[in-house]
Amino acid sequence: MTLTPLDAPSIQEALSEKLPGLRGLNVRVEEVQPMSAHVRLVYDASQLRPGGTISGPSMMTLADTAMYVAILGTVGPEWLALTTDLNIHFLRRPQPVDLHAKARILKLGRKLVVMDVAITAAGELVAQASGTYARPPENRQP
Repeated sequence: MTLTPLDAPSIQEALSEKLPGLRGLNVRVEEVQPMSAHVRLVYDASQLRPGGTISGPSMMTLADTAMYVAILGTVGPEWLALTTDLNIHFLRRPQPVDLHAKARILKLGRKLVVMDVAITAAGELVAQASGTYARPPENRQP
């Protein structure tokens, strides 16, 4: 079964429909290309932790979402793809501004997809993540 990659507007709509938990985080799909995606987390004061920095869970959600978007923009609507591994390194304290995540697919396999994500704030690298997604068997697509 060959799937057709989704474009940014289609992915944005699908995220809102299929992952309602993201609605409150204001995540925007900026761009998708084969093997990559750019996703933005629109700044909101609710994302701050004590000390005035954007929280780690917000950045982890952004990284995970960017990886999912990269898959959808590369192979199409594999809605049942899921995170099997996510590692993140917090490099600098991000200022309270929009965060940008650029995900890259390093290896696209039949069963697993290995990726990395660079998260920036005001053009400065603030976190780096890597992760693996499991792809569903072809007969498990909804």
